[in-house]
Amino acid sequence: MNILLRKELETIRKKLLALGAMVEDRFLNAVRAFEHGETDLCVQIIGSDHEVDSMEVEIEEDCLKVLALHQPVAGDLRFLIVVIKINNDLERIADEAVNIAQRVVRIQGFNYESYVHGYRVMAEMAGNMLRMSLDAFVNQDTALAEDVRAMDGRVDEMKNSFYDRIKADTMVMPDKTGKLINMLLISRHLERIADHATNIAEEVIYMKRGEIVRHR
Repeated sequence: MNILLRKELETIRKKLLALGAMVEDRFLNAVRAFEHGETDLCVQIIGSDHEVDSMEVEIEEDCLKVLALHQPVAGDLRFLIVVIKINNDLERIADEAVNIAQRVVRIQGFNYESYVHGYRVMAEMAGNMLRMSLDAFVNQDTALAEDVRAMDGRVDEMKNSFYDRIKADTMVMPDKTGKLINMLLISRHLERIADHATNIAEEVIYMKRGEIVRHR
């Protein structure tokens, strides 16, 4: 057993989990900013995006260095491939949190209180999927990863429901069309976060089983 390789893989694992915690925090803050109209928090989320970007690059470089120096095989190779992919998905989730923050700034002055409960339910499900997918990675739990995959369709249904409602609302509030489009895009960003969480879960299945389950 290559002790140095084991240490480097463990370091990478810890860095990825730290990135996951950072991204989850950004997501929760974006949801809070939406629910309470906290534009100051939005500015903070947008301004700190470079921290996630820097960590994502660092993790990818670490993985590439291990691949070049140790030429791992079998499970270790799958682990590194999965980390690179999950790393990218986490960075994209952080980007979606920034997108939500930007939309919240743009809908200021629009009374969207009647939407908040529905969006909260959707955000809670997307957040649970993210948390569960990271737990599945930590514990190499393919059953939990499959649970995440099963939840994705429900988030899609919520997004479609918001589309129908917002489409109807634009007919009765044509002067609010711009604000309503931003509301629609927030639901799209939440749905994309759930998609990335599903991607993470699918990579966990690949890491554990060596089986590619995307698109099934």
